[in-house]
Amino acid sequence: MDSFRTLLSCIDLTTLEGSDNNGRIIELCRKACSFGESGLPLPAAVCVYPPFVRLAKNQLKGTGIRVAAVAGAFPSGQSPLAIRLEEVRYTINEGADEIDMVISRGRLLEGDECYVFDEIAAIREVCKEVHLKVILETGELKSPALIRKASEIAIAAGADFIKTSTGKIQPAATEEAMEIMLEVIREQYEKSGKKIGIKPAGGISEPDQAVQYYLLTERILGAGWLNKNLFRIGASRLADKLAQKIGSSLLPS
Repeated sequence: MDSFRTLLSCIDLTTLEGSDNNGRIIELCRKACSFGESGLPLPAAVCVYPPFVRLAKNQLKGTGIRVAAVAGAFPSGQSPLAIRLEEVRYTINEGADEIDMVISRGRLLEGDECYVFDEIAAIREVCKEVHLKVILETGELKSPALIRKASEIAIAAGADFIKTSTGKIQPAATEEAMEIMLEVIREQYEKSGKKIGIKPAGGISEPDQAVQYYLLTERILGAGWLNKNLFRIGASRLADKLAQKIGSSLLPS
C-alpha cells in the first residue's frame, strides 16, 4: 500500500528516554539504516536528546537520514529562555539538522500570547536555516480555541512545522487537535502561499492509526503535503509494524 511506504519515509524514528545511552543511539541509527537494506524507504530522521546528536550524526553520515533533536527544556519548557536558547545553540553546534522545541504552555494558558510568540521567534533566530518544529502539547491546551491560537502564533513566529505533542503526557496526538492545526496551516497557506509542515506525535503505534492522520492531512491540505518535507510522524514502534504491512522483514532490533 502506497500510504504505508509514504508513512515509513516520513517517520522521525525516536528515542527520548532518561535511560538513553550511546549503545541505544547506535542501535537506533543502525535500525534506521536497516530499512533501506531491506528494500524499504528510509525514515526521514532519527530524533534524540542533545547529548547524542554528534553520535547520531556520525552514525548516519551519507545516508540522507536527518538528525532531529529536542532542545529548549523539552518536554516542559520550564527553564529561563536564556538557558533554553543556549541548549538550542549547543544542539545545532553538535550537528542537528532539525530542532523540535516546546512552547511555554503555562504562559499561553494564562493569556501571555506575546511571550509565546517571542520565545519561538528567539529560537527561530538561533536556528537560522535549521528546520524548527514547534511542539504545542495540545493535550495540555485542551480547548480547540487555544490549539488554534497556539498554531497561529507558532506559524507567525517562524515555525517550519507545527507538532502536536511531546509524547510525555496523555492525551498525546489526537485527530481532533490535528484537524485544527491542519486548518490553520491551510488558512495560512491561502493567505501567504507558504507551506508549513505538520507532525503528529505521541501514541501513534499502529499502521491503521497512522493512516488516519495521513488521510486527514490529504483531505485538508492535499496530496502535496504527503512527503517528508511537509509531513512527519514521531514514532518508535510504528516503523516495524509499517514494514510488516509492506510485506518485508527487518533486521532484528
